[in-house]
Amino acid sequence: MTSFSTLLQATATQLAEAPRSAEPQLLDVDGSVFVMLGIFLVLLLILWQFLWKPYLRVRDERVSRVEGARDQAAKLETEAAARLARIETALAEARRGGAAETVKLRQEAQAREQQIITQAQDAARKTMVEARAKLDTALVAEKANLQKQTEILGRQIAEKALGRGLA
Repeated sequence: MTSFSTLLQATATQLAEAPRSAEPQLLDVDGSVFVMLGIFLVLLLILWQFLWKPYLRVRDERVSRVEGARDQAAKLETEAAARLARIETALAEARRGGAAETVKLRQEAQAREQQIITQAQDAARKTMVEARAKLDTALVAEKANLQKQTEILGRQIAEKALGRGLA
């Protein structure tokens, strides 16, 4: 505490012994400094209240909206990427299902084709068997008919050659 009081006394003696200039000073330090300081502080408070506070509030709102928009955009981008991944997964699954369905349908078509071919072959064999049976029946009938005609012709030839009727 004593060092503070000695420092204060030394400062006071220095101020009292400050040299004075013969020329007038540009800045007189007197009571008007406190008035100017007061005006400055009042003006500072008024400007702070009506200019700086609204400016800072608007600036903070704008920053928060921009940051909110960025966050929203990042969130939407993440959601879009997730949706795209789900769609691509579903599309790949649909392609696999489509390929499996195509293979299944191709196998069914081949089985149906084989069935139709088998039915056609069976129908052709049946028709051939029926045609052969009819042909064999017709052949037997024609052979019998030819046999009868041969006998009749033979008899007629014999009767003409002998010149008499055969009994």
